[in-house]
Amino acid sequence: MAIAKRLQWYLQQHGLDYDLVPHAHSSSSLESARAARIPAGKLAKCVLLEDERGYLLAILPASCQLDLDEVEEQLHRSLGLASEAEVGELFGDCEVGAVPAAGPVYGVPTLVEDSLLRMPDVYVEAGDHEELVHLSGPAFRQLVAQSLHGRFSHPG
Repeated sequence: MAIAKRLQWYLQQHGLDYDLVPHAHSSSSLESARAARIPAGKLAKCVLLEDERGYLLAILPASCQLDLDEVEEQLHRSLGLASEAEVGELFGDCEVGAVPAAGPVYGVPTLVEDSLLRMPDVYVEAGDHEELVHLSGPAFRQLVAQSLHGRFSHPG
C-alpha cells in the first residue's frame, strides 16, 4: 500500500509539498520513527477517542503518551478509546494502526498537541506501515488548521 488516497488528494488539492519516507515494516509509531531514522518527537501519532458526542482524533508526538484526563478536563467530555473496527470505518483507505495525523481530511474533529505546532517539520503516517509523509512545519499547520490544540501529553 502507498500513501492513503484521501490524504494524497488533500495534500495535492491544497498545494502542500511533501516527501514520502519509506521505512521497514513497523507496528507502532515508535518503531516507524526508529526505522525511518527520525526523532520520535517529530512523528505525529494518532489516538482515536469517542464519547456520546462523537469521535475526536488526538494527535501527539510519538515520543509522548496521551493524558486522557487532561483532554477530558480541557474539553469537558468523558472520552474513551475507539475500537479498531471504528478506526477502520473512519479511515477506510488506511491500514489499522497507520492513521495519518490528518483528522480534518477525514471529517474527524481533531485535537493537536501544541509542541507539534512549533516543529520546523513533522512526519505523519502515510496510511500504511511502511511509509511516512514528511511535511514542513507550515504545511503541517495548514493540514490541521481547523483543529483544536492544547497541551495534553507527557513524555513516554
